[in-house]
Amino acid sequence: MLARRRHVYFAMMGTCITLFVLAWGVVRIWSVPAAVAMCVVAMVIPPFAAMVANRRGPDDRWWDDPSGDPKSDEWWDELDGKKRPR
Repeated sequence: MLARRRHVYFAMMGTCITLFVLAWGVVRIWSVPAAVAMCVVAMVIPPFAAMVANRRGPDDRWWDDPSGDPKSDEWWDELDGKKRPR
């Protein structure tokens, strides 16, 4: 899942850079409003790319990482229905 999120992030950021470069390198010759619109779209992409890159999947452990207290970790794993290898 991490590799997939990374690929999607880089694709989104590549699209952002491509839009920006094309807007001011090519499109502005024919239409400045279209170039500005392309830059506005490019401006909106990075926050969504960051959300995609930082999203956690159902199999990712983050909130229930082992705390270091074996009794507490065992108790939480029991509540979650997970068996931890000993």
